Amino acid sequence: MRPGLEKAILILATAVLLGWLSRYLLMWVSTRLVRRTRTALDDVIIEAINFPLRTFIFIAGLDLARRQFVMSVAWQTTLDRSFFVIYAVLGYIFLYRLISGIMRWYAREVMLKTATDLDDKFLDLFRRLTLTLLTLILIVIVLGEFGIEISALVTTLGIGSLALALAAQTTLGDMFAGFTIMIDQPFKVGDRIEIQDINTWGDVVEIGLRSTRILTRDNRMVSVPNSVIGKGLIVNYSDPNTKYRVETHVQVAYGTDIERARQVMIEAIQQQDWVMANERIEALFLQFGDSGLVFRVRCWIEHYVETRRILDKMNTVLYHALNEAGIEIPFPQRDLRVVEPVPVIQVSRSAS
Repeated sequence: MRPGLEKAILILATAVLLGWLSRYLLMWVSTRLVRRTRTALDDVIIEAINFPLRTFIFIAGLDLARRQFVMSVAWQTTLDRSFFVIYAVLGYIFLYRLISGIMRWYAREVMLKTATDLDDKFLDLFRRLTLTLLTLILIVIVLGEFGIEISALVTTLGIGSLALALAAQTTLGDMFAGFTIMIDQPFKVGDRIEIQDINTWGDVVEIGLRSTRILTRDNRMVSVPNSVIGKGLIVNYSDPNTKYRVETHVQVAYGTDIERARQVMIEAIQQQDWVMANERIEALFLQFGDSGLVFRVRCWIEHYVETRRILDKMNTVLYHALNEAGIEIPFPQRDLRVVEPVPVIQVSRSAS
């Protein structure tokens, strides 16, 4: 038997033995050490490395064994490239299994325990982008090993990505705005918000990648692009709590005793069960109106949801209280003066 063949057989036997030992070594680590830890992340790593490691040991044995023989340059080059591709694919398999396992572990043990739903929205997108990038890197490495010019391919991909980005500029803007909303969290699902720029308000039902869904008070679902929300002024009625101040404007006639009118309005609101008694009730004399003295009456209620109903009750209570107190509520008046038209004297010219 030739020495080269003996060496090759010995190397292959050693590789098979090491592959067998690595399998049982990983099983021992998994049962004796990894299973005792509180997290399952190490189990994910062991599972991801199991197959690629054993396969790598065997392939490395084949690679070393074939080097014991003298071959032509063409055969040597072909085998070198073939084994390089196999190593690259094994590395790709390991990283693919590792990334997928970590994502599953995060979704199973971490994502459900977080207070924000940011990771719920972006976990799958991040996984797809990472695996796609990993695949592109493998393709570029393999093509480069075979001497294929990849600069033109990279340039084409860059131009194509730029064209795609320009075509989907609005959609990408909505997605980035959605990502910003989820990080900054100016509101969350269940909050009542008002988007002043588009005069829309209601309860937030869903915060998506492209748009936010708002259920209006008349039971209509409005889908607002996130870019519109990101650039607009948002009022969150649910933050920091549900307490809300309601206010209305009341006019009393000129000549009315200001302090008496103020006292009547405040006492009328204080007697209501829907008002927060421990909060301040105010009747502020704001300005001299065209028809009367303008007051702003305001108080606090426990929940913003009742705003419209409380305004109705508030106006009703103030109207009855002022009438019972004999305080006049003026209505708009206009004085019209009729001016007699000036007679027009017409002068006729006779032809000379």
